[in-house]
Amino acid sequence: MKRWMVVAASGALLACGAPQEAPGGAEGATSAGAAAEGSAQSAAGSQAGGPAAAVAPAAPPGDFVDLLKQADGSYRKTGWNHYGPGHFELDTTTGVLTSHGGMGLLWYSVHTYSDFVLELEFKCTDSATNSGVFLRVPAVPTSDDYIYHSFEVQIDDTSEGIHSTGAAYDAEAPTKKASKPAGEWNQYRITFQGRRLQVELNGEAVLDWQAEPRGKVADFADAGYVGLQNHDDRSPVYFRNVRVRALR
Repeated sequence: MKRWMVVAASGALLACGAPQEAPGGAEGATSAGAAAEGSAQSAAGSQAGGPAAAVAPAAPPGDFVDLLKQADGSYRKTGWNHYGPGHFELDTTTGVLTSHGGMGLLWYSVHTYSDFVLELEFKCTDSATNSGVFLRVPAVPTSDDYIYHSFEVQIDDTSEGIHSTGAAYDAEAPTKKASKPAGEWNQYRITFQGRRLQVELNGEAVLDWQAEPRGKVADFADAGYVGLQNHDDRSPVYFRNVRVRALR
């Protein structure tokens, strides 16, 4: 995340227009007709200039749920929506998401999550790949304002400190570097309970922090959506095996 703007730290989301889902890929962006694929599509966004859509219900506690894999073993973006420029392409056979363009956010709209464990794998095209995993996005994204009201676990091996891989972006630096070289798969295990944010990268604890408003984050919610960032078209990021377990 390297994009900045001046906003008032009011905590309110600005309804600047409807979320966008760009076409493309083995399974491209969600269309209006795809709304029937899941109840998540009811949260697809507000009408331009209108009020934001209602927030989705909280996920019930239980076992891990794969957010891309279907009962028949195939992969689909059912329940996912995209806001902003660019899109993610999904290989429906392998379950690998590939980013294109940006800056945008692919967010899972079926449920909001309060206390949860999120596991996923990511791979960088090269050392300049920039992306992130957003946590507790408080409402349906209708502008870039969500970046000031949710935390991002960063993916960026060229930056240092609070902007490097494993950081709570612009807020808290990881305690060590644990990412693998570009071209290899990495695994994140992210636990968010109350204010405690823990990040494991490739099996190593790199962050254990009592979250608080800091840096670009003006405030954050007790619950919200999870999302994956497509940052730019210079060096794509790949995601797979995205699964989440609600703790309460």
